[in-house]
Amino acid sequence: MTSSLPTDFWGRIIYLITNYSSSFLRGAGTTIAIAFVGTAVGCLIGFIVGIIQTIPINANDSKVKKILLGIVNAILKIYVEVFRGTPMIVQAMFIYYGALMYLQLNMGMWFAAFFIVSINTGAYMAETVRGGIISVDYGQTEGAMAIGMTHFQTMMYVVFPQTLRNIIPQIGNNLIINIKDSSVLSVIGTVELFYAAKQTAGAYYWYFESMSVAMAVYLVMTLLTSFLLRKWEKKLDGSAVFDLATTDTLAHTSGLLHAPTRKNRRI
Repeated sequence: MTSSLPTDFWGRIIYLITNYSSSFLRGAGTTIAIAFVGTAVGCLIGFIVGIIQTIPINANDSKVKKILLGIVNAILKIYVEVFRGTPMIVQAMFIYYGALMYLQLNMGMWFAAFFIVSINTGAYMAETVRGGIISVDYGQTEGAMAIGMTHFQTMMYVVFPQTLRNIIPQIGNNLIINIKDSSVLSVIGTVELFYAAKQTAGAYYWYFESMSVAMAVYLVMTLLTSFLLRKWEKKLDGSAVFDLATTDTLAHTSGLLHAPTRKNRRI
């Protein structure tokens, strides 16, 4: 039976696709699920951490508030620096085997994958959100405070919508990174695309051919995700032609206004 196996590169590629396509597709589905859920939860963590880190401390605030915010901000800073400063493959092994050894907590494949990717993404998103909040003109925050809005209301209704629009490219970038970096979860037994490719390669020792198929699948997933994200971002830009909202009837004589496009926008 072994003698009937193909010996050339393309013959082996076709053989793997024909006989192991279901294994590759299941692994790709797991990769996509982990990346999307991990990115979504990570963004939520990042938004919460980013908002907390930007809570202002005024001179007339109570000492209790200052101390509590100081402690919370210190903990969040340690969290962000640790998870941004260490590889996710090390984090996966540290959390998975540490929880099993010292907490007697045997994480399932899905829970471990979602948890690790989420907290890793959350650390990066926290800095992205903090930068996005700071980038919004502070005059808008002052205006919201002047009409009686609390810090939470100001964040939710004034600053947060603008921040979200500004950081969408970074969210998409994190999603694409998670699609690729989910491969490191194979060290804790997560059966994603890389794990499936490694199993297939071990059956025939066709590592180059098997990884070639996996690389092609990863490329298709990332290219498709990039395309959809650009479409979404372009849709959020709104129409390039719009009418000026005004009660002055004379203003309508100037016709429609054209929003500057990326091609003709001055830098």
